[in-house]
Amino acid sequence: MTELQYRMIRAVTECITIANETLNTHHPVPDVRFDIRGKTAGMALLQRWQLRFNPILLKENPEAFLREVVPHEVAHLLVYAAFGKVRPHGKEWQAMMQQVFKVPAKTTHTFDISSVSGKHFIYRCQCDEIPLTIRRHNKVQRQQTQYFCRRCQHPLTWTGSCTS
Repeated sequence: MTELQYRMIRAVTECITIANETLNTHHPVPDVRFDIRGKTAGMALLQRWQLRFNPILLKENPEAFLREVVPHEVAHLLVYAAFGKVRPHGKEWQAMMQQVFKVPAKTTHTFDISSVSGKHFIYRCQCDEIPLTIRRHNKVQRQQTQYFCRRCQHPLTWTGSCTS
């Protein structure tokens, strides 16, 4: 485990401690993993009491993760523990972020994701070229779906090229 990952676990522990003191609760520190890939910065697995973080985005944005992503994900766990299943970024979550953690309740990150963006496959319609992710490209290739342009409504066809 890296020093930065230890810092993240300490930040999670601090958030849980702050919440327990503020809310007069006794929540344990969740299991923390660093195994998310792709564009997602963090994820709370509510019923498992587990947090997952993207190690590449963490390395590229350490201070923002400690300041924003950790409280964001911990707040999801705490809201689930207190209220059950509610809207993910609803009023309960927003209150947790603002009142308990004193952090703006932003629902998405603004990190540069160029280093974690996967290969895109170029598709064409009547009016434009449109990049599709490998997941969508594979669905087309397996004939599980067909995508249509939102503007001209024509089906997308693969040009045979891709970007990385």
